Amino acid sequence: MNAPVFNLRHDHRADFPGLADNWAYLDSAATAQKPAVVIDAIARAYGPEYATVHRGVYARSATMTERYEAARATVARFIGGSADEIVFVRGATEAINLVANSWGNSLKPGDRILISALEHHSNIVPWQLLRDRTGIEIDVAPLTADHQIDLDALEAMLTPRTKLVAVTHISNVLGGVTDIARVAAAAHAFGALLLVDGCQAAPRLAIDVAALGADFYTFSGHKLYGPTGIGVLWARREILGAMPPWHGGGSMIETVTFERTTYAPAPARFEAGTPHIVGAIGLAAAIDYVEGIGINVIDAHERSLALAARDALRGINSVTLFGPDASAGIVSFAVAGVHPHDIGTILDEGGVAIRAGHHCCQPLMHALGVPATARASFAVYNDMSDVERLVDGVKRVTRIFG
Repeated sequence: MNAPVFNLRHDHRADFPGLADNWAYLDSAATAQKPAVVIDAIARAYGPEYATVHRGVYARSATMTERYEAARATVARFIGGSADEIVFVRGATEAINLVANSWGNSLKPGDRILISALEHHSNIVPWQLLRDRTGIEIDVAPLTADHQIDLDALEAMLTPRTKLVAVTHISNVLGGVTDIARVAAAAHAFGALLLVDGCQAAPRLAIDVAALGADFYTFSGHKLYGPTGIGVLWARREILGAMPPWHGGGSMIETVTFERTTYAPAPARFEAGTPHIVGAIGLAAAIDYVEGIGINVIDAHERSLALAARDALRGINSVTLFGPDASAGIVSFAVAGVHPHDIGTILDEGGVAIRAGHHCCQPLMHALGVPATARASFAVYNDMSDVERLVDGVKRVTRIFG
């Protein structure tokens, strides 16, 4: 392997109880393992510290409310926003659906939304549902030869009728990083807003939503070493404040009568019902863990492993690699004549866990000309031994299938 290797100062594998066995877990783009500090924070919050928030006048409820709102402030600091711009949701999927069902309902027939051929189904289907309700139109920016968003083509597709550009920050299949600041400038020049799917970026990149020029930014906690069922929608304050509620119920109201209801200001307006209190606290613990290591350190480590994996896999004649070499910790590939599910099964026999399938990106698979890919994705707990086991497993696949 000729790629240079970036070494973490410490081996963080021991921080993750889920990796106690000799397991090469290379599916972090789907969901990351959880460090003990996050698990412990969740256990305390569900145990001796547990109470509801925003309702109780007793001391523990007040303390839990403070911790829940402190988690919101932690998230805001992590991405360069303000606490009153942070809406807690179940994940990025719900965040995008919230935008489509609140802000999106102001669109009219003939208005346009521009996405890309890289997008996850969660950044496609909500806009299709909005199209079917309102008569808007959807445009799709193509890819370059190395499977990144063709930004020249995207800019040429913008029109005064484009109201929103919705793109991924990092491809969950290919690991390519989108120049979000350039997309934002192009969108704003035509009066359009920009929504960014940051699910793969939040665990890897230092994010400053203001510097990026985003109007909406979304990510899921479970890919950021946090719990499932919690995610984030950030939106610029003036946009969020003008959006109507999507879900109705407790907590998101000011007054309710049988004749009329008035709503709380954002972000409470979008958090109907009892929130995922412990999820928010667990997410804050995950962010603290990541910041303790350094997000730039994690990014450099993952890029080094991905580059080493690509370098080694390229030496196997029957392997085809997809996406750019400069990928952010994600490597997708195919083996000639072997279905990715078979690759995944054989690798699993050797204790190597990868993802095999269309990765919730069927239009992208069509653009790549394959039904599915095998995907290895790296995290802070991986090292060169995991790369070596991956490559050895792929060589075994080629021997078995001739």
